[in-house]
Amino acid sequence: MSQPRHWGYPILLTGLPAALLAVFGAVQALNAPLLTDPTPLLGRAGPAAALIGVALLLADVAIPVPSSLVMVANGALFGVLPGTLLSLLGGLGATLVAFGLGRRSRGLLARTTTPAQRARAERLLTRYGLLAVLVTRPVPVLAETVALLAGTTTLRWWRVTVASAAGVLPTALIYAAAGATAQSGLS
Repeated sequence: MSQPRHWGYPILLTGLPAALLAVFGAVQALNAPLLTDPTPLLGRAGPAAALIGVALLLADVAIPVPSSLVMVANGALFGVLPGTLLSLLGGLGATLVAFGLGRRSRGLLARTTTPAQRARAERLLTRYGLLAVLVTRPVPVLAETVALLAGTTTLRWWRVTVASAAGVLPTALIYAAAGATAQSGLS
């Protein structure tokens, strides 16, 4: 007799945030300077700093990056518009990485859930998933969890991209403006 397949979603909904928080706790305990305050790594404005800023925001899918500090640093180094665009690129990329991981995990979810559970999740995420991606994008841990769950459904890449961009843009703009304002006050 086979095992009942009903634990996939509860494990995903609790296990993924718990794992991300455990990594966050480990990084904090290790006091890794790169992941507690990456601004010294960004250094001066230039291609390397831009690449590092975007890469750190992308890495936020799996490791705890202080994305608000990175976005403020983008604004301080590059100004409001370029800083916003760099932060938008990194935040959007993080959503798409998590969404892609969700796509790759469909087989595992099929083995750990029932068809009825998947159908219910599909209905919920088809109805509210894009709104959830948009609203949770600025929320650490929850944003990655929602994007990954959205990836397990039939939601289209382009729709998730638009929802994510709409969710990241206000935060990226506010932080870039704060960084640019602080930088101009120091000059």
